[in-house]
Amino acid sequence: MSNSKKFAVRVVEKREGWCAEITRQVTSRKTTVSKRQMGFASEAEAQAWGEQELAGFIKNQTERNLRKSAQRKERQASEA
Repeated sequence: MSNSKKFAVRVVEKREGWCAEITRQVTSRKTTVSKRQMGFASEAEAQAWGEQELAGFIKNQTERNLRKSAQRKERQASEA
């Protein structure tokens, strides 16, 4: 299970099977789905996929934030 407050895994039962969603907490009241995979045969499968994808998703977000931060610093240095 992830320790992130911003992202979480939600497993929902649909007509065709189970659906795993990676949700993002936008505000205290609003959440949005960042990634979704449908068609799992069991809840355990969906939960396992969600946990695995969430780890990769958070890793990608962290790397992206570092890249954007470096670009922002370069831009600010060139402006000054």
